[in-house]
Formats: sequence, C-alpha cells, structure tokens
Amino acid sequence: MIWNEHHECMDRQPLAELQGERLRNMVERIYLRVPFYRNKLQEMGIEPGDIRSIDDLKTLPFTTKQDLRDNYPFGLFAVPQQDVVRFHASSGTTGKSTVVGYTHNDIQMWSEVVARSLTMAGVTKHDIIQVAYGYGLFTGGLGLHYGAEKVGASVIPISGGNTKKQLQLLEDFGSTAIACTPSYAAYLGEAIMEEKLDRSKIKLKAGIFGAEPWTEEMRAQIQQLLGLKAYDIYGLSEVIGPGVSMECGVQHGMHVFEDHFIPEIIDPETGEVLPYGELGELVFTTVTKEALPLLRYRTRDLTRLHVERCDCGRTLVRMEKCVGRSDDMLIIRGVNVFPSQVESVLLEMSETRPHYLLVVERENNLDTLEIQVEVEDQFFSDEVKELEGLRKRISGNLASLLGLHASVRLVEPGTIERSQGKAQRVVDKRKLK
Repeated sequence: MIWNEHHECMDRQPLAELQGERLRNMVERIYLRVPFYRNKLQEMGIEPGDIRSIDDLKTLPFTTKQDLRDNYPFGLFAVPQQDVVRFHASSGTTGKSTVVGYTHNDIQMWSEVVARSLTMAGVTKHDIIQVAYGYGLFTGGLGLHYGAEKVGASVIPISGGNTKKQLQLLEDFGSTAIACTPSYAAYLGEAIMEEKLDRSKIKLKAGIFGAEPWTEEMRAQIQQLLGLKAYDIYGLSEVIGPGVSMECGVQHGMHVFEDHFIPEIIDPETGEVLPYGELGELVFTTVTKEALPLLRYRTRDLTRLHVERCDCGRTLVRMEKCVGRSDDMLIIRGVNVFPSQVESVLLEMSETRPHYLLVVERENNLDTLEIQVEVEDQFFSDEVKELEGLRKRISGNLASLLGLHASVRLVEPGTIERSQGKAQRVVDKRKLK
C-alpha cells in the first residue's frame, strides 16, 4: 500500500526539479526572515539568486544543534510568533533545549509524512494503534498520533510507561499496531511472558519503533516476543519529529520523504558530500517547513543512502539503519565503539537478554570499558565455572568485532535499569572527572 503515490513514486528527474524549486524558495525565505542565515550567507558571498537547482545545495552552509542552542529559544524561526501553533523541545540534557515550532501547515505536512509511514507498515483505518511514545515536549507521541488520525486508524494515546495498563489495553482493546521505542517494545514482550498473559489475546500485527538505534538482532527478538512485524521509523525533532523516513514492507532501508527533506551524506570531518552507498554523516535540508526551516542540518547520525528503485515501487532514496552517531561514538584507546555493535553480538547469543550497559572510565590515564550484560534466568547458574565460560565467550566475540578487549560483567535478570523512553546504554565517567 502507498499513501501518496504521486510523490512517493515520482521519477528522479521531476523530483530533483521539485526539490530545486522548493530549495530556491526556502533559501529566499530564510535570507529575508532569519538574520542568522542572512549573516551566514553574506559571509560566504551567497545571495538567494545564486541558487538555481538542487546541485547548488552543496555550496550552502551547514546548521548544527549548537546553532539552535545559541539562538535559543526562537532565533531561527522564520515566522512571527502568532503563526506558530505548537512548540516542542528536546530535554536539554547536554545543554540548552533545542526548541522547534510548527505552523498550521507544518502540522499538516507532519501528519502527511507520518500517514505515509504508517501506510508502509500496513496500518489502515481498520486498525487500532497504541501510541506508547511520550506525549508532551517530546515529538514522538503527538507526531504518531496526528498521522494515525490522518490515516483514519483508531488511536489509543496512552503515552510511555504504565506497563500494566499497556498490557491491559493490548488485551482489552485488541490493539493491532503499537508505536514506541524498540527497547520498550522488548520490555513489553518480557512483561507479557512474566505476567503469563494469554498470547492469543494479543492481536498486534505491526510495530513502529524508533527514537533510538536498534539492530536486526533486536528486531528478531521483538518480533518473536510480540508476534508482530517490526518496522523502523526515523526522525528527529529539529527536522520534523518521527516521519522523516520509514521502512516499507521490503525492509531494505528507510525511505526518506525527499519532497520535504533533502538528504545528503557528508564526511563528518571535512564536510565533503559523499556519493550514494558510502558511510557518512546524514544531513537534512527542510524545504517545506515554515516555522523552523533548517539548511543542511547536521544530524550526527552515521548511515548510507541508496538511490535504486525499491521493490515496493517507491523511488524515494533509502537510508540504512544508523550505525551510531559521530558525536556519541565512544573512542576507547583509539578504537571507535558504538553501542549497536555490542548489541549485535549479545543478541546473537541465546544466554543473554537485550539489556546491557557500557561503563567507560579512565584509570591512570588509560581508558577502560566495562560491559554489563544481563543473563537469562536459566543460564544464570550458581556454577562459577559455567558463568566464567559464558563471560569468556562473550568477551571473545566482542573483541573479535570491536578489535578491543573489554571487561565483561554478567549480572542477574532485571539488574540493569529499564527505560520507558530512550534506553540509556552508556555511562561515560570520563566526562565527570
């Protein structure tokens, strides 16, 4: 099923022409209405008339999260306050919040791309979707909510947490789709087993999971636990929220809605644009947003783009699952480590649960990495010899993948704190010293 066949299946040349037209209009708007961008463009000797096609995008300046913080709260807005109908904001855990605003048209566009996304997962007006993303300043809950209503599905706006109520509604309301973080989906699956619920009463057929990195191994585990097909959705509040890209049924990458968000892959060190298929940092230009249009926004997410037509019929470029972030990548004794790499090793092993924690410290000027891993009940034996054998096997598998020896500590089930939002995978104590 395709929600908007005209834009999702458009030939590449007409799409490039549409992008070029929208880019020209967007650059003119931000030049006239946003002093930050006008100053940047003037410093580079660029005027709106210099932008003639999508090929000129690479000549324009980047925008970073720090730019949003430096212009907190509304300095990058391109419309007056009376035209902003909603605000969202990040948690601001690493500094000032990044504030995003939406006009009425922005909300309509957001609903449109989420409707496209949900349709890719097979969600229709005949479905009941349980939205277990957080509502409020976080974009996840309301983003999925409005898109689901546009599709015509029945929405349960339960938000995150309250696991017992989540399970009750899955049974009583017969939810056929659920939207939440993948780590919370795994947690719900565990809770179903622990509560010994009747699996025949769980009617889920599709899960829309995002807001944090997850692996193919975790996908398989969630599908087994919840008995559904798990789809990856990508978004970030600065660009729009959830619905920037989404997996179709083929699941060979997430289709980017390029008529609204123009993607690039750059070398994170040099800023050079890389060709399709190469790994680099994902950059977006939002060519239709009114309140907060962003020019070449550096997401810090590392991925690849593929332009070949998908078997589903869509021509939109596909992005691979993000392998990590260029700014939260751990560097341990010169080795780059992403939590998703650790997860892929652990979920290949039947003895471990999908809950782990990376603890980084610095001792005598040397970085150390400890990986705490939860072990399944039946394997958490009192036999020290058996546990030591398991620990060595995990350590060896991790060393083979990472090229780095880490200390592995096995912990009992339920030891590592569960998250009902984004999972906390890393504790970097080097930053605290």
